Amino acid sequence: MIRLVLRVWAMVVLAAGAVAAHAAEWPERPVKLVVPYAAGGNVDIAGRVVGQKLQEQFGQPFVVENRPGAGGLIATDYVASAAPDGYTVAVGVGATVLFTPVIMGRSDYDWTKNFRAVGSINLTPLVLQVHPSLPVQTIKDFLDLAKKKRLNFELGGQGSINHLLSELMQEKTGIQWETVVYKGNSPGITALVAGECDFSFDQVSISVPFIRAGQLHPIAVTARDRMPLLPEVPTFNEQGYGDFSAATFTGLFLPAKTPAAIADRLGAALARALRSPDVLDRFTSLGSETFITSPTEFTAYVNQENQRWLPLIKRANIKGD
Repeated sequence: MIRLVLRVWAMVVLAAGAVAAHAAEWPERPVKLVVPYAAGGNVDIAGRVVGQKLQEQFGQPFVVENRPGAGGLIATDYVASAAPDGYTVAVGVGATVLFTPVIMGRSDYDWTKNFRAVGSINLTPLVLQVHPSLPVQTIKDFLDLAKKKRLNFELGGQGSINHLLSELMQEKTGIQWETVVYKGNSPGITALVAGECDFSFDQVSISVPFIRAGQLHPIAVTARDRMPLLPEVPTFNEQGYGDFSAATFTGLFLPAKTPAAIADRLGAALARALRSPDVLDRFTSLGSETFITSPTEFTAYVNQENQRWLPLIKRANIKGD
């Protein structure tokens, strides 16, 4: 019996040693960074920016592979089912990792059974913006008007942080508005500029050209502090509505059974990449801010976001098309 126990223990030690050795040598070949959206958007750019920095550190290609469709599920399902060897990595956001699976009917979905969190890349706050015809300058003005007149909210896609924030505001204030869903940000913001809708939440980088042209009017940003792209626009917190501060995260995720040692190695390299001044400047120009975390810290943050928004999704009965 003692010999059997010793033999089993020896096998466990050897297996652990093999995993550690593999992690120390990783990566030995190209790594895929799977993006859930088409090329050119902020998530795609984030993947390419950090991919280049990771390639410089490891001496192996980090190749961005765009797999858009089904609200991001095509990409996330692909990564979740990939070999847990560190060579397939998701560039994930809150919607694709947490919310869309639930909205699309996967009632038993648990992100931790599908992914291992590596580290955050950035946080992207939103701007509350209205059509210039609306006689409002502050959040209070906006809510007072919404009490008197049922407004139309422009939404470029269900399950996004834009959508959830709108639902949260309605729930907290008791004021209701009409949600008009468009197939993507581009047709949505076009409709808003044309006056077909009254207001929206959107990423600052998307909104700035329209704001600068006087086609949209910003009311507040959901960031913790004022944003460099819109320094004149106060935050929700400054106006006394801190409960509505929010941002969507972008980060790296591995298949759930990937060894922790690989996640730690990749996470440390990601943190080094995010400290580069050129990376900081690039994300600032996109209306985002770098957000450096360890795998443990990022796991806690993602769980916190899940606990904040998932009950709202269920209370509001948000469903996918």
